[in-house]
Amino acid sequence: MTEYSRLLIKVNNADNVAVALMDIAENTEVLSGIFTRSTIPQAHKIALTDIAAGDSIVRYGTVLGYAKDFIPKGSWINENMIILPPSPELDNLKWGTDLVPAEDLPYPPRTTWMGYKNAQGFAGTRNILAISTTVQCTAGVINAAIKRIRSELLPKYPNVENVIAVNHTYGCGVAINAPEAKVPIRIIKNLIRHPNFGGEIMLIGLGCEKLTYDMLLSPEEITPENVLTLQDFSGHDIMMKAILDMAENKLRRLNARKREPLPLSELIIGLQCGGSDAFSGLTANPSAGYASDMLVRGGATVLFSEVTEVRDGVQYLAARTRDKETCMRLAEEMRWYDDYLKAAGVGRDANPTPGNKKGGLSNIVEKAMGSIAKSGRAPIEEVLSPGERPTKRGLIYAATPASDFVCGTSQLASGIGLQVFMTGRGTPYGLEALPVIKVCSRNEMKKQWFDLIDFNAGVVATGEKTISEAGTELFNLILDIAEGKKKTYSEEYGFYNDLCVFNPAPIT
Repeated sequence: MTEYSRLLIKVNNADNVAVALMDIAENTEVLSGIFTRSTIPQAHKIALTDIAAGDSIVRYGTVLGYAKDFIPKGSWINENMIILPPSPELDNLKWGTDLVPAEDLPYPPRTTWMGYKNAQGFAGTRNILAISTTVQCTAGVINAAIKRIRSELLPKYPNVENVIAVNHTYGCGVAINAPEAKVPIRIIKNLIRHPNFGGEIMLIGLGCEKLTYDMLLSPEEITPENVLTLQDFSGHDIMMKAILDMAENKLRRLNARKREPLPLSELIIGLQCGGSDAFSGLTANPSAGYASDMLVRGGATVLFSEVTEVRDGVQYLAARTRDKETCMRLAEEMRWYDDYLKAAGVGRDANPTPGNKKGGLSNIVEKAMGSIAKSGRAPIEEVLSPGERPTKRGLIYAATPASDFVCGTSQLASGIGLQVFMTGRGTPYGLEALPVIKVCSRNEMKKQWFDLIDFNAGVVATGEKTISEAGTELFNLILDIAEGKKKTYSEEYGFYNDLCVFNPAPIT
């Protein structure tokens, strides 16, 4: 990354544009002989050379698109001036051509952490009783019961940190046997078994829904200790007593859980973006990528996602896949999503939001190139469908929609114990089942939301810290929060989003 005159950032020597570090007034000389032809908003692009109509506009060393008309040097370049290029082909992706050896990844300052060990799978970062449901119809009852559990029961079990509802909008009025119904069913099935829930299953059904217990639990798990059907009870009081009695049995066992020293191989985290801007790919995402590489080097597992936000850089991800099978799985997930969008009559460029564009991201190609930076440099060991659980350790691509809420729920189902969330524009997003670390891309964002943003990566843009320094600091914050030594702002304030289960199957 090269800084010019403390006004511009150019990412790659091949780039013919640079990004404004701050608002730049008209007729300002930003480079020798290059004067701004209008005011350039912070994070937006300025042409460093004359760009003829039809010529490439290049950032990150990648073609973002083609100029609709002639663009003189010094001009502000925005989304209305760029023709979107075609998507990269999926049929002949090259795998294994950019595999960074483990010893070349940054070595972590810590290789152990304090977590809640589980009998199977990854360890938990929190100790939570979760009450899950087969259908949205039960959500009101569950929410009311949780209020009573928190006030009447939870104080008796101090080692249990919270009681939460795993509510969703699935379960009935759906084509339950449609081929793509496997996606929401898999997500709900895996949410029930999240590592932070300590293996305790508490599943509430209504009794007439399409999503039945046998679709979510094994035969030996369908017992009166684990499942409760509301239509089996006579009236409110008896129903509530049954729920509270079941919850207390679970709380007794969860209260016995204690944190213990564990290797990083017991930790799994997720990386996600939301409200991105043109600084996200320069500061927040590369810092997270450096922390990710440290975690992977230490043995941890890291998931990154968001199909439309990697699709235009899929060739770079394919080069980092370990083998042909993983590369083919990557192409398969990309192709499935291409078809999904096509069937709905939209393209991948439906992704960028008004806030993204206001933050200088002209199109999905530019957004994707910045988004990929959060994955660091480690090899990709596995590719998952939405909500699947990993079978390997290391860096994993978990294919999900880019929607914050749907991606977050899908990564949660994949078992992450903590999420690192990069933002340029700012968001109060959080998940009740795990801590979400908010990382901002600009100093201005941290100044505005000083008590909402957990980590400021904007110092990278101003040269106060390097990516390695910021990444190391973020690595340590990740472990401190995973261990419960610190809380995120969303945890402190109780800012939690609803779970949004991805359902590409028909609703009847």
